[in-house]
Amino acid sequence: MPTGGRSTLIQFLIEERRRHPGATGDLNGLIADVALACKAISRKVAFGGLADVLGDHDKSGSGRAINVQGETQKTLDVLSNNIFLRANEWGGHVAAMASEELDDIHLLPGHYPRGKYLLAFDPLDGSSNIDVNVSVGSIFSITRAVRPGEDATGADFLQPGTQQVCAGYAIYGPSTMLVLTLGNGTHAFTLDPVLGEWVLSHANLKVPRSTREFAINASNSRFWEPAVRRYVDECLAGKTGPRGEDFNMRWIASLVAETHRILMRGGVFMYPRDTKDPSKPGRLRLLYEANPVSFLIEQAGGMASTGHSRLMEVQPTSLHQRIAFVFGSAEEVTRIEAYHREPQPDTYESPLFGRRGLFAGQNG
Repeated sequence: MPTGGRSTLIQFLIEERRRHPGATGDLNGLIADVALACKAISRKVAFGGLADVLGDHDKSGSGRAINVQGETQKTLDVLSNNIFLRANEWGGHVAAMASEELDDIHLLPGHYPRGKYLLAFDPLDGSSNIDVNVSVGSIFSITRAVRPGEDATGADFLQPGTQQVCAGYAIYGPSTMLVLTLGNGTHAFTLDPVLGEWVLSHANLKVPRSTREFAINASNSRFWEPAVRRYVDECLAGKTGPRGEDFNMRWIASLVAETHRILMRGGVFMYPRDTKDPSKPGRLRLLYEANPVSFLIEQAGGMASTGHSRLMEVQPTSLHQRIAFVFGSAEEVTRIEAYHREPQPDTYESPLFGRRGLFAGQNG
């Protein structure tokens, strides 16, 4: 075999379908369309400045474009979003799509058939890193349509993560990889640039139960809840602290890259709710960021939480709902949840830095 005996993505999907004799193949077709979109985006990302795709998106010469999240759109955000829409609207597999870059759901052009799935996606996660050539990616979540064959509504997308039938991401790094789950483990495929095929390179990924590595944006430490501050302080205290172990801290500012590191070697990621902007109950989007990552992590033996409870059981209330997110090695996520359940003081006296937090004063 040209792949050295390894399964391609299509072969893998066919084998999965054979486990379910009643399957129609529509889900496989949708995954293949998503995978094609990821190949095309990978190509755009790889050319970078040579293809004039870096920098902020200029909306018809009127200045920087702002998406529904209130974030400045990058040129590659818009290109990637259009690639996802064009690749997935024609095949008859979806009833509608939802994207980080669109205010409302995307209904299909009238001449395309409506399918039995809903696709929600972040077309280019971590796009603020594009200009400095740090790994970025695409995240997607697939649920069943409420009314197969008909136009969907925004309310149809408001399904808890437990209703997902497939989730995954592509990471555009030194190699391009597609990581996905259909509820039977988490598996990673590497794009063979010669064959143009996704080849199974990491079957049945497993997140170690314990870890000595955590990821958090420490610049927000003065806004953290006491439970989060306590956890991070204990990690930073190292062997002389209550944990009795030295920890490493990581922060890439790309959810896909953070997830990939944890799937490959363990760790815990925290983007907790904080007081920086009281109007936002978290920073990451539930439907097309936190839910798909949670599905992948749980299928690899890890845990995914709001910091208080299982994230995939949260009932969504809006298309672009934000949420606090903690995921990774089960022992650490369990510890963080336990700290949140304990009675907390109004302020937390850090054993390392008093009330100054980790790196800045409370008023900094």
